Amino acid sequence: MRTFGKWLGRVLLALILAAVVVGLWKREEIQRLWAVNTLFDEGRIVQNFSHMDRAFRTAPLPRGSGAPSDLPHGAAHDLPEGAERWLEERAVTSLLVMKEGAIRYEEYFQGTGPDDRRISWSVAKSYLSALFGVLLDEGAIASIDDPVTKYAPMLTGSAYDGASIRNVLNMASGVTFDEDYFDFNSDINRMGRVVALGGTLDDFAASFTDRFADPGATWQYVSIDTHVIGMVIRGATGRSVTELLAEKILAPLGLERDGFYITDGAGVAFVLGGLNFTTRDYARFGQMILQDGEYGGAQVVPADWIAASTAPSAPTAPGKTRYGYQWWIPSDAHDGEFFGRGIYGQYIYIDRPAGVLIVATGADRRFRDTGAFEQNLEMFRRIAQSL
Repeated sequence: MRTFGKWLGRVLLALILAAVVVGLWKREEIQRLWAVNTLFDEGRIVQNFSHMDRAFRTAPLPRGSGAPSDLPHGAAHDLPEGAERWLEERAVTSLLVMKEGAIRYEEYFQGTGPDDRRISWSVAKSYLSALFGVLLDEGAIASIDDPVTKYAPMLTGSAYDGASIRNVLNMASGVTFDEDYFDFNSDINRMGRVVALGGTLDDFAASFTDRFADPGATWQYVSIDTHVIGMVIRGATGRSVTELLAEKILAPLGLERDGFYITDGAGVAFVLGGLNFTTRDYARFGQMILQDGEYGGAQVVPADWIAASTAPSAPTAPGKTRYGYQWWIPSDAHDGEFFGRGIYGQYIYIDRPAGVLIVATGADRRFRDTGAFEQNLEMFRRIAQSL
């Protein structure tokens, strides 16, 4: 019995030591997985969204050597009646309103500030659309009707084989992908764990083999479509999206402070939702889009691409919010009204005829509630009309 006790003690000690060794060896992965699994927890979400580099690998997006031009200020403007309730209900963390290129309102909430680099979530898709338009104009990509496999051959044999670039720009690939943010085992949440644990999104995209519809036949929001656009860009140019975005979009705009992209284990940018900038830097991008791609006297993005990408070209269902090339258009939009949108309350809203740009960041854990989006759109429109 005494011999067995000694043996059992040695076994337990060995198991404890092994656990400690594995814990140290996998410490970073364990920390990142824990951070991802608690990313949206009440009490943590606001600070987490300002410090995403604590949870994920990142690649820097430098502000460059030149200081950004200051965003001019116009006459201060009060928000419409009911805005205070909206700010609270929708857990808004920052709100910046511009008209005719001048700031009319800027405020930060829930302990955030102007230096916070807030996560874009899917507003990043609209940035990628702008970059794509530049590369198309430069001739790096021949046509949006080319098959994605022309530039991303590793997708041959996957569900993306036969889809065109236009299809993925429109979120009309037909690829079966579960976008349920509240299902732990959904594809969108599996993708988050791939990023956190150092996997590769190229392999993840190539692993999908099923379609629910033929490419171009119908619209369904499929975030991995945007990663495929990134694969096309990298295949066409031989360069990273991080480098290209910094050079062709960010450098002409200038940044308040360095931004960063979340990346996967191979250092590939999480292009479908991984940008992190200050609210003012999101405003610089939005103002450039509002101005038909022009900023600071330079044509950053071709005007014809801005027009094409913000037009409702996707095969969305009648009466539903419409979609272009990674931009949203309200179902009842007037000409020149469109927006970029990210989960938990991230928005770049543009009303071009009114000359109004609104940037909102949030930590809205009820963003999927019935009426939440409509409430946001109504407030943006009321703000624009009040200026």
